Amino acid sequence: MQPLDLISTARRLVGKGRGKPRQADLKRALSTTYYALFHALCRNCADCFVGRTSGSRDEKAWEQAYRAVEHGFVRNQFRNKLIRDSFPEEIQDLASIFVELQRKRHQADYVPSYRLTRSEVLIEIDASEMAQKA
Repeated sequence: MQPLDLISTARRLVGKGRGKPRQADLKRALSTTYYALFHALCRNCADCFVGRTSGSRDEKAWEQAYRAVEHGFVRNQFRNKLIRDSFPEEIQDLASIFVELQRKRHQADYVPSYRLTRSEVLIEIDASEMAQKA
């Protein structure tokens, strides 16, 4: 799975601006946007620990490193100001986007009354995509 493919899926769910999208599509798009960022983080961690090139790395070890990233741990580390402030600005931006997107994803997935607009979701999609490319 490619994280940027998830971004494309989120954009498809939001639609092109014709008609009002269903809340289910907007919520699914927001959730998918969060998972795009999460999977990009998992991929980067596995690449750093085990190796980027599939031909020269142990695939089982790479998958284990990929799956070792835990949502709550990442959130807590990114919330930790002392840790976060010791990183470059790009990582600090990623941390802020991740924490906020995870919070919104929880609302979208678990709060039935939570409502979104197309423009709100597009802002999050753009932020996630930008963080992945940085």
